[in-house]
Parts: sequence; C-alpha cells; structure tokens
Amino acid sequence: MKPPSSPSGIDAAWLTEALQERRPGVVVDSVELLEVSQMTNLHARLEVRYRSATEAPEHMFAKLLPEGDRRAAIAATRMGPTEVRFYRDLAHLVPLRVPNVAVAVEDPDDDSFVIVMEDLATAGCEVSTGPRGVTADEAAGALTGLAHLHAAFEDPARRAATAPWARPLSIGSDYGSKMLQFALDHRRDRISDSFAEISRIYIGQRAALHALWTAGPPTLVHGDPHIGNLFFHEGEVGFLDWGIVNVNTPMRDVGYFLTMAMDIEERRREQGTLLRHYLDVRHALGATPISFDEAMHAHRIHAAYCVVASCQVVTFPDDATPQRRVHSDAFLRRAEAAIDDLDALAALASAGVSG
Repeated sequence: MKPPSSPSGIDAAWLTEALQERRPGVVVDSVELLEVSQMTNLHARLEVRYRSATEAPEHMFAKLLPEGDRRAAIAATRMGPTEVRFYRDLAHLVPLRVPNVAVAVEDPDDDSFVIVMEDLATAGCEVSTGPRGVTADEAAGALTGLAHLHAAFEDPARRAATAPWARPLSIGSDYGSKMLQFALDHRRDRISDSFAEISRIYIGQRAALHALWTAGPPTLVHGDPHIGNLFFHEGEVGFLDWGIVNVNTPMRDVGYFLTMAMDIEERRREQGTLLRHYLDVRHALGATPISFDEAMHAHRIHAAYCVVASCQVVTFPDDATPQRRVHSDAFLRRAEAAIDDLDALAALASAGVSG
C-alpha cells in the first residue's frame, strides 16, 4: 500500500485495506478527523466506525510527513521509514511498553509514511506537557526495560537477523549547528553560559563530540528518550517515536533518559542509585560489563548532548503556541540543570575536547 499524502487520505476505503494484515475481515464504515496538528511530523486523531462489531479501536492516532515547505527536509531524515520498520520488525521483541500499532506503511520512492496507532489519550495514558517528569520509581522500571533491550541486541548476528536496516548513528547534517549558532547570535541572553560554551564546542568540533557520544559497546538503542517521547500508563513508562532507533552505546539511552526525562530534583537525588540499578540488571543478563565509574563518566559526557537536543528549543520561535512554550521551557530547564549538575564541560575537557 501507499501512504496517503495527508490525513484526509485516511478514509474508510484506505483504512479498511490497511487494517487487513492485522485485522483480516474488518470493514471500516467511516473515518472522522477529530484534530490535526503539525509538530515535527503531521499528527491526526481519528474516530473510526465499523460496519459490524469488532475489537478494533474506535479512536486512533495517525502520524505522517508534514505538509508544506518542511516536508522534503523531514522526509530526508528518513525517521518515518525507520519508525515504520521498527513497528514492523522489532516492536514485538522489545521489552518496553510501546504504542499498539494498527498500520505502519512506508513508500521507498519518496520516503513518505503513515503510522496509525492507539490513541494514547483514550487508552488511559498520560503524555507530559513538559513540567511533569519521570519519578525515580518510574525510572527504575524504565531502566530495567532498557537494560533488557540493550542486552538482547548486543549480538550483531541477532541485529542482522531482526533489523538489518539498523545502522550505527551517523554524524548527521549541520542542522543542529545552524540552530545553535542562531541562538548564540540572537538569543544569547536566554541561555546559560555553560550551555553557550558547549554550543560553541559543538559547532567547532562536531566530529570529536560525535566520537565521544558513540563510544561504548554497540547495541540497539531508542536514541531519543526525552520526556516528549515518553508516556505513562498504569505506573509504567512507555516509549514513543522510534524514528532514531540505531546501533550505539547503551549510555546514549541511559544518560539521555536520566537527564532529559526525569524530574530534575529526583534525578539529582537518585541518578547514582538508578545508574547502579541499570548496571546491575545488565550484568545479571550477561551484557558487556560497564563499571560504575565508566558509566558515570559517560553519563557526564552525554549530558553535553542536551545542548544539541535543545537546538530547536533555544531558537525561541515567535510563533510557538502557549502549550509549546511550556514544554520548551521545561525541556531547556532540564538541559541546563544537567549540564551544570554533571559539570559536562569538565567531562568534555577530561576527554580532550574543549573550547
């Protein structure tokens, strides 16, 4: 099947055909677009009616390429097709709560895609508006799941058999550098000194930082587990947005999750205990040993990545909605707190990278 170019293309006929692989025989009577919004991608909430009784959900959430000028740029990242492949090939093997997906389709001709999944709001899940962070108890459960994921996919033969498309993280484009340079030039008064200094280091020494951020035993990682890519369900942390899943050091997930998903005060109090918990679980699973000192040093190194993660936030766009501003402000607070608390600048200097 071809993915539709817009949410209106998810009509009764298209969705009936698309659902056959996972729900053979189901017939959709109508699809109503309840809400459409554009973030990185285009999001749509759907209400679905069926010709006869079925266990298929009445409310769904769809994700597609954005419309307008940004469509080609987002398509070029191939995050959408990567996420489609994750739900097709890996989701059932991942020991984490992930959304239940009904349809995942990509078009290799233009890298367009559509993912139709459970509507988390009507499924009783909570998505943070920004200030709400992961608690220490919730983090322990999530880190247990991440340890199982990382241990299970350390074996390159298993990765090749189950996800041959998963590749080591590339250095990527200079998009982040351009955004950070804009912040330095036009928004300097709104970012901290340490944030600004790491921005300068990243702009000038991107390859050196990339080497630090990819050092460690390779395995399959989520790659982007910040608070905006998580949800909460019955005391468990769920993981969204698998478009950056790649082969990388497990500390990419662990460090990023601790710094950019947790409540700041809880992270400050519990990060050492939580780091030991993660290491104990992976050790029990027979994964490649990582000492606490090695993990803590890597955690401090990865805290510097919070700057790059915040590259769009620190442009402080004038047209941001009030909801987006609340989320962005909370995101930046986490980043700046982690950079300072973990003295990321000193950690980079000790690894031979400084301004």
